[in-house]
Amino acid sequence: MPPAPKSGDALFASVDRVNAELFTLTYGAIVRQLLTDLEEVEEVNKQLDQMKSFTFRGYNIGTRLVDEFLAKSNVSRCVDFKETADVIAKLGFKMFLGVTATVTNWDAEGTSCSLVLEDNPLVDFVELPDTCQGLQYCNLLSGVIRGALEMVSMKAEVTWVRDMLRGDDAYEMRVKLIKQVPEEYPYKDDD
Repeated sequence: MPPAPKSGDALFASVDRVNAELFTLTYGAIVRQLLTDLEEVEEVNKQLDQMKSFTFRGYNIGTRLVDEFLAKSNVSRCVDFKETADVIAKLGFKMFLGVTATVTNWDAEGTSCSLVLEDNPLVDFVELPDTCQGLQYCNLLSGVIRGALEMVSMKAEVTWVRDMLRGDDAYEMRVKLIKQVPEEYPYKDDD
């Protein structure tokens, strides 16, 4: 019998972490530099989602975090998108950010939901100036979730619906399953 899955608190305790303030300030400096270099808020939003030119890589981080999550969590393969969303919200966010999210607003088909964060450690010390009101400061997280879902054979679209930096009452991401990707193995069995 495989070991029981760990709780979110046990996962958070088991992960080596960098100082949260250092991470938050470093991420903030990267966002500021992107704003300076690119000048267009929409282009910065795209870069935060992809982050191909920095150590912090939204989508690319997500593809790597799945391996660490599966190795440390003892979670077996989720049976559907609903279970996957619940694992991300309660275990994944707790393991890597120290917070949990609420899964809500499911559509009738069970292919779209919202992940709501009451607290978001990425925004400590952050205030958006009036010139950056269209900035999706936490777009790194949507890239992380897309990358993580792709690693477990789910192609998804992730968009921000609410953002406390823009005056909303919570942080809300809308996650929509585009398609379940069949697993491909790099080899063929010889019959």
